[in-house]
Amino acid sequence: MMKTILLHNANIVTSEKEAVGSILVKDGKIAKILYKDSEGYDFHIYNIRKENPEVWDLEGKWLMAGGIDAHVHFREPGLTHKADMETESMAAVAGGVTSVIDMPNTSPATTSAVTLREKLEMAQGRIAANIGFNIGATNVNYKEILEMLEGRTTIPAEHVGGVKVFMGSSTGNMLVDSGEALDEFFKIKGRPVLVHCEDEGTIRENLEKAVERYGEDIPFTEHENIRSRRACIKSSLKALEKAIQEGTRLVLCHISTKEELEMVRAAKLNNPGIIAETSCNYLWFSNKDYDRLGSRGKCNPSIKATSDREALRNGLANGIIDTIGSDHAPHLLTEKDAKYLQAPSGLPSIQQSLPVLLTIAGQEDIPLTRIAEVFSEKAADLYGLKRGKIVEGYAADLVIFDKEREFTVKAEDQFSKCGWSPYEGERLRGYIEAVLVNGETAFRDGQASRTKHGQLLSFS
Repeated sequence: MMKTILLHNANIVTSEKEAVGSILVKDGKIAKILYKDSEGYDFHIYNIRKENPEVWDLEGKWLMAGGIDAHVHFREPGLTHKADMETESMAAVAGGVTSVIDMPNTSPATTSAVTLREKLEMAQGRIAANIGFNIGATNVNYKEILEMLEGRTTIPAEHVGGVKVFMGSSTGNMLVDSGEALDEFFKIKGRPVLVHCEDEGTIRENLEKAVERYGEDIPFTEHENIRSRRACIKSSLKALEKAIQEGTRLVLCHISTKEELEMVRAAKLNNPGIIAETSCNYLWFSNKDYDRLGSRGKCNPSIKATSDREALRNGLANGIIDTIGSDHAPHLLTEKDAKYLQAPSGLPSIQQSLPVLLTIAGQEDIPLTRIAEVFSEKAADLYGLKRGKIVEGYAADLVIFDKEREFTVKAEDQFSKCGWSPYEGERLRGYIEAVLVNGETAFRDGQASRTKHGQLLSFS
């Protein structure tokens, strides 16, 4: 039987306001929201106490809706030596993320009703956070994806999150390079189309030059020149033009350059459905970190210049950035600690997303209302989820944190199976104290619950 919990006198943060109040959690949902400055607050709290709920005194703590991270790579099936749904969902809740949408570049890739069903079955009873799945586009599977979205397969349409289109190659080799196929995918309605934008021809040309110059000993400082600014801009421009032409609900994933941000700003004037996503990796790191991080800073797209990082932080502050996707992509250190050509791209980062955002908010004087919007609320609207917002009747997916408490990121504290983080040694502010998933305690005082409370997401 689910507990009834009174989360009492917390600093409640939504995209609309930050105010002291209390939340009653009952039957896995947010049953009541009361603000201290509202009429009859004490009277209502008195009546709630008569129901004998479990009371959490949260005076001096902050409370937000748990994060919705629509861009994770949990590596299952096929790559479970480095990560799986169980371990990575625990890393998610430890980072205040209560819902995730997994990307399709697993082995086999999630590009059909059959492979999607396999993932849905794998997740049952094993996940600490709620989970859903994006379907992957290929040069030849448009018709099957359309049938899935129209409910004409054995998979209910509400189990399809979004459609992921790789316009640049990355881990999993799912590049869509057919112009005809791209045209069809950009016509999709009713689901977000998520694009990885890097121009393949530009990357190949840059890599050939690097090999000619360095042979096998390419320094990691060359990564931003190989997966270059031009490669990102050229591909993103193509995607934005198609999205304007077709009215696509486009998610431009992991924006890494100031130019792309300005392009999105302009494109939204013609298609307000365009969504700008970035990762905390691009908000925190810059090309100055390659010497220190080496292969541990290698991700696709590449981390760019300090000026790009500052532009993205400004975009976070002024509302151009809509959502944060961690692009959590674990690899074992035995895989990462190799020469440039052999070291895979990808960083495990989901456990640090919220603390990094809170630290940046303090550094840049960004209101927590903006953090609440990009961390969960915008994604809740985009994917049609009845969670990710502090609204009566929504799922009680909530994160409680101490905004002022600082901590140092350590490898031994990581829940991801790969056991490391690019943020190791960084001093962050915003210590996560507890996380509720569907009204149950999923994480508290540094410990993840052994009982898994995550559910399969249903998209509308």
